[in-house]
Amino acid sequence: MANHSQLGFQDASSPIMEELIEFHDHALMVALAICSLVLYLLALMLLEKLSSNTVDAQEVELVWTILPAIVLIMLALPSLQILYMMDEIDEPDLTLKAIGHQWYWSYEYTDFKDLSFDSYMLPTSELPLGHFRLLEVDHRIVVPMESPIRVIITADDVLHSWAIPSLGVKTDAIPGRLNQTSFITTRPGIFYGQCSEICGANHSFMPIVVESAPLSHFESWSSLLSS
Repeated sequence: MANHSQLGFQDASSPIMEELIEFHDHALMVALAICSLVLYLLALMLLEKLSSNTVDAQEVELVWTILPAIVLIMLALPSLQILYMMDEIDEPDLTLKAIGHQWYWSYEYTDFKDLSFDSYMLPTSELPLGHFRLLEVDHRIVVPMESPIRVIITADDVLHSWAIPSLGVKTDAIPGRLNQTSFITTRPGIFYGQCSEICGANHSFMPIVVESAPLSHFESWSSLLSS
């Protein structure tokens, strides 16, 4: 999770987030190259005497027309690839339904007969030692590690947004509509998120906690909870 002095992204815990961070770095390098070129040309214009070769030159006009098009293609191709990867949901191992309420989340494991629960933020007075204030919940989502998970997201009252930064997931929860997203956790751990759509007075108190665990641990947890 993020800390107070962190300037970059959280550590990626899914393949999609790894691709997003890589594209972010790629786009920043392109922006750095453009800024450096523009600053160099500005300095050249200020310090050097203008000549007719730089004012009227067909070659220069050709370059500054084609070069931006090449830059846009360099940005568009990886961006489109990531968009298609984020929308692709192919034979998930587990389907989870998340329902946003004011101001808590409800979860249903649709592959199980009777496995559902509400997830409320733990108040500070009940917070165990070592847990994070405003981020810990009474019931965590538990998913098997390295398994494709499909999440169907909706809302019961107003707009919400189900977001977990380290997994590269952010999908709006809209009343009367089902949105879906997917993720794969690449390592065991606990990943924190929050509602990312202003949904009322207690918008800041709708945390999301996903616990990624080995398959054997998930099977034990699901059998215990559904019994």
